[in-house]
Amino acid sequence: MALVAWVSYRAARREADTQEGYFLAGRGLGALFIAGSMLLTNLSAEQLVGLNGSAYGYNLSSMAWEVTAAFATIAMAFVFLPKYLAGAFTTLPEFLRSRYDDSLRRWTVLLFMVGYGLVTIPSVLYAGSLAVLQLFDLPLLLDIGRGSALVLTIWTIGLVGSAYAIFGGMRAIAVSDTLNGMGLLVMGLAIPLLGLRLLGEGDIVTGAVIIATEESHKLNAIGGSNDPTPFATLFTGMLLANLFYWCTNQYVIQRTLSARSLAEGQKGVLLSGFFKVMVPLIMMLPGVIAYHLYWGEGAASGLSSMDLAYPQLVRDVLPGWAQGLFLAVLMGAVFSSFNSLLNSAATLLCLDVYAPLRARRGHRVDDEEMIRIAKRAGLGIAIVSFIIAPLLQYAPDGLWQLIRIFTGFYNIPVIAIVLFAMFAKRTSPEAAKAVIVFHVIAYGLMQFVFKETLPIHFLHHYAVLFVIELGILFIGARRQRAERPWMMDHADSVDLTPWRFALPCAVSLGSCVVGLYLLFSPIGLVGGLSFAFWPLMSLLITLNAGLWLHWIYRVARLDYSNSG
Repeated sequence: MALVAWVSYRAARREADTQEGYFLAGRGLGALFIAGSMLLTNLSAEQLVGLNGSAYGYNLSSMAWEVTAAFATIAMAFVFLPKYLAGAFTTLPEFLRSRYDDSLRRWTVLLFMVGYGLVTIPSVLYAGSLAVLQLFDLPLLLDIGRGSALVLTIWTIGLVGSAYAIFGGMRAIAVSDTLNGMGLLVMGLAIPLLGLRLLGEGDIVTGAVIIATEESHKLNAIGGSNDPTPFATLFTGMLLANLFYWCTNQYVIQRTLSARSLAEGQKGVLLSGFFKVMVPLIMMLPGVIAYHLYWGEGAASGLSSMDLAYPQLVRDVLPGWAQGLFLAVLMGAVFSSFNSLLNSAATLLCLDVYAPLRARRGHRVDDEEMIRIAKRAGLGIAIVSFIIAPLLQYAPDGLWQLIRIFTGFYNIPVIAIVLFAMFAKRTSPEAAKAVIVFHVIAYGLMQFVFKETLPIHFLHHYAVLFVIELGILFIGARRQRAERPWMMDHADSVDLTPWRFALPCAVSLGSCVVGLYLLFSPIGLVGGLSFAFWPLMSLLITLNAGLWLHWIYRVARLDYSNSG
């Protein structure tokens, strides 16, 4: 952890003195740092525990939350990112101000700040610290009470994460995320391999054969109505939730807004999509292995909670000398999410609240003042998070239910408003505000008043409300009388030349998702490989190989003609 901090400091010390350097890493991030930071910002300790627990208790249906995000990264690379970079936007509310008005900018800042400050940031600290306590019995190791150990872990992770966000800015976060992400991938892949070795009594191949042939229903990713993630939700609310998270959520897209060119941004976003396709190997396969070791036929006994599946497996397969390294990587994953949230919250407050207020009073905020305010804002938000996070232990049951559905109060209206702004020639600020008010009321009624009379999955609620809200925006725009359709002003802050291999790369990424669902389904490993499996996989591989050969030939011809 000290090594990561030193490298991050060296990489960021010259760029944290200007607004653009502090908030957007000087618009100089390359593909590797974008992908690494997006990945580790998204993945954290509570997902390691929660998703593996879901695989242990149910099946692989919950991999949809991770794997289908690949399609959202494709949308980001081809639809959202070119417009964000063309306008040189620093925040999503800034983009909305250009399409609607300044008051909607403040409305969206309020939505994000309430979500980040009261729920997301404290819950990341709390859930990540809880995962650390489960994986490593810190109360026993340190001979202190569980409550004290939780507070100590929260403050340790929070202080380290705050140091990156407050003093290092975006580049320090991106560099540290990438380094910790490499560690997470290495250690994350080591756990299932060692688990297969333990299951196979010393032989990895034998362990793989056991999970592929015995009780293969655990490998089913096609969720039924009683599973945590029904398959039908992939085509309704799941799609919208992923679009919001990967294309409009400030603390995720801030990395892509920092790209030094459109090509580098597209490379980074698509690379993060390929990493997401690998998530089942890290965050779900260990849960299946734990099922065969601790609960399945021939296992000695079950675990008291499905959330103990991954911690127990880690303790059983990692030698003592490797557990410290795993703890460092795990804590790195936790404070990555925390420091990214902290930096983005400070960015929103400074650029979308403080600077416009000062501008109305005729005062121009220089770099020194803006960075000073950003550091104070980050410190204030961090302290509030330190206070709120430990309190979550006293009401975990009701709180987790609230956290699970809380983002539904603002993610769907935001993605509806942004998508409409992307494609509509005219927009109505009043209609956008009506959408926000309507959604908060309607979604709240669906979740807390009519939940028993509307027994459908909350992700389907997303889709229903999304359609209604697009209708509201369309009607409002039809009534809006603008002198001329909106045209984006290109800022030319970065090179907007697309990456020449973006299209075949996106097709291959989508094919990986389809291939995974073929593998983990009744067509594939569930119940044994069916007759249709190999023809379908061969067709996917052939189509991708043909596309890549054609594209490489096309690019080579273009280069030859240009050079001639």
